[in-house]
Amino acid sequence: MKRRGNTMTKLNLSVPGSSLLLAIAMAGSVATPAVLATPSMSGGVWFNYEYEPDNKTHDDTLGSIESETLILYINDHKEGSPWSMDAEVRFGPGAFTRPAENSTGDNFGFHQLNISYALSDSASLSFGKIQLPWAWKKANFWPGHMLMGGYGDQMDLGVRYSASSDDLKYSVGYFHSDDWGETSTDTMDDNGKWGSPTTYRKVHTLAADASLQVAEGIRVGASVQAGQLQDLTGTEEVAEVDGSHSAGVLYYTADFDLWKLKGQYLMTKRELPENAGGQDISSKRAALEVAWGEGPWYLYLDSNWANSKTDGDKTKIVNTWAPGVRYNYGPGWVYVEYLSMQGYVGRDGNIVEDSDYDAMYVTVDYYF
Repeated sequence: MKRRGNTMTKLNLSVPGSSLLLAIAMAGSVATPAVLATPSMSGGVWFNYEYEPDNKTHDDTLGSIESETLILYINDHKEGSPWSMDAEVRFGPGAFTRPAENSTGDNFGFHQLNISYALSDSASLSFGKIQLPWAWKKANFWPGHMLMGGYGDQMDLGVRYSASSDDLKYSVGYFHSDDWGETSTDTMDDNGKWGSPTTYRKVHTLAADASLQVAEGIRVGASVQAGQLQDLTGTEEVAEVDGSHSAGVLYYTADFDLWKLKGQYLMTKRELPENAGGQDISSKRAALEVAWGEGPWYLYLDSNWANSKTDGDKTKIVNTWAPGVRYNYGPGWVYVEYLSMQGYVGRDGNIVEDSDYDAMYVTVDYYF
């Protein structure tokens, strides 16, 4: 899924064939940031061109056009009512969901589905599938969250309290599991970084975030989360909660008129369930984003660094980077991006040093 950063946010649904009618029926509540007087539904599509320089097939075919997706946004923010509902459903191969790992068993699912209650003008309580309080988001999600894998777009099932006071913003929440059902590990945009239905999944997570505006356009903040892991290996009669995870991040964001700067330093730890390897895995990661935008143009450079701190792991520090440009043509955006990676994050959360991977992407979306 594409993360629009500070640009217009919409709810996304991608429907394969006969699933569209079901999605429309269930999606009666897709959320946008603006307060709406009446219920509304909007949507969009996206598709992507991909070219890998080291892919011999792409040398002959000049790349592939794929990841077609239909996105539906359904919002209900009644004027004068403290209650609201937000939902985002996606259908299609580009929905960033895996049929074998989600609760639907198909190429569609809810990226977001929550009900909120406004306690005041500056505080709200939300429950359902919602965003964990955690640092900042990239300018665009498409090339993958690189070495921040698993700690970028965490959409889990739980309850979250959010508030602001003067220059301070803060959120805290409890998240029961990372998706619907008893075995789903699908948070969509995490790119499979929280186990699988045959290994483990994230459960019983407490998360909190706070940020302070220290100067005009400049914020500093910190996020923490800690919880348990559930054994899904199937080797035992009961899928026990047998493992834990924790992470903390310090971050910085700055808005200097046309220039934007973001940075974060992240530490992670997982104690895998015994049947899923039982290994204690730790890592340190850092991310930097530099961007410039004027009018319809937005240019950005994302870069990550990561180092495994797991005992006995000799993996060197790996680096990834993704320069890109985004153009707003009216009803949507065109993205041109290049991804270069020295390594990646595995499903167990450890850093893997691998041969270089490079790819160019051209993505088009349209919203209605």
